Amino acid sequence: MTKAKPFIKWVGGKTQLIEQLEALLPADFDKREEITYIEPFVGGGAMLFHMLQSHKNIKHAIINDINPDLTTCYVTVRDHPEELIRSLTAIQEDYYRVESEEAKKEYYMRIRDRFNNKPSDPIENTTLFFFLNRTCFNGLYRVNKAGKFNVPCGRYNRPLICDVNTIYADSRLLQNVTILTGDFEQTFEYIKGDTFFYFDPPYRPLSNTSSFNDYAKESFNDDAQIRLKHFCDRLQSINVPFMLSNSDCLGRDGSDRFFDDLFEDYDINRVWASRSVNADGSKRGKLTEILVRNYTDKQQKNIIYRQVEKQLSLRL
Repeated sequence: MTKAKPFIKWVGGKTQLIEQLEALLPADFDKREEITYIEPFVGGGAMLFHMLQSHKNIKHAIINDINPDLTTCYVTVRDHPEELIRSLTAIQEDYYRVESEEAKKEYYMRIRDRFNNKPSDPIENTTLFFFLNRTCFNGLYRVNKAGKFNVPCGRYNRPLICDVNTIYADSRLLQNVTILTGDFEQTFEYIKGDTFFYFDPPYRPLSNTSSFNDYAKESFNDDAQIRLKHFCDRLQSINVPFMLSNSDCLGRDGSDRFFDDLFEDYDINRVWASRSVNADGSKRGKLTEILVRNYTDKQQKNIIYRQVEKQLSLRL
């Protein structure tokens, strides 16, 4: 049986960090019963799919994102896989019949215009979302201030737009997942029993030209990062454990202590990540990210993390 995995490409996706994230979960995670798992910024869902398949004691899962097109995709995959597969198969076959590169660009722009006109039918909207995700430049999702998707066409001849087995596997796994659309703070109301939060917010840009947080027309700026920290403080006050990922500003230039100061009362680890989805080729490759936790399991810090911290100290 096909294993569930992200059905879209997503900037900052956590697939290649799963092993490191798993190692830094609470040491007694699998000993707990009926865990409620909450992701307020679900994105591509790599961590979600991993957690639901690896930890059977997760009995309730809540995901949220501020991007309504993305959450519509999750709902459609969960509730209407057959209809979605038929629609994706049709657009894939239609696109494969387009031969020249120029004609493919024209086809792409027509689909992008349709998507930006916001079809009311969720099947159509999700189909267009999938198509653009598979054919746009470097798999980026970026919108302008008006909320219009503005990524140019990529150069793909026969991209896989309809991955039937993955859609069915994801649909099965999402059956008992609550899907929300909106601000991350609404997820506080879904805390139930033994709850664990994983935060993967839009990353703080490492440069003035970075566009890594253009997922929605609402900017996730430093004020929003601080508001998220205050939300984490609320969780700490009621003893709800959390893990949070973000960019490593300090590791980038050695002087930007935004996150190190903001989360100084919490445990901060640094892990190596590879970013391959970026419009700017110079920003791809290996770099460090931070993992913030409100719990500490000293035995978990294996040699990988000690090596990362040592290399960073030498660089700084």
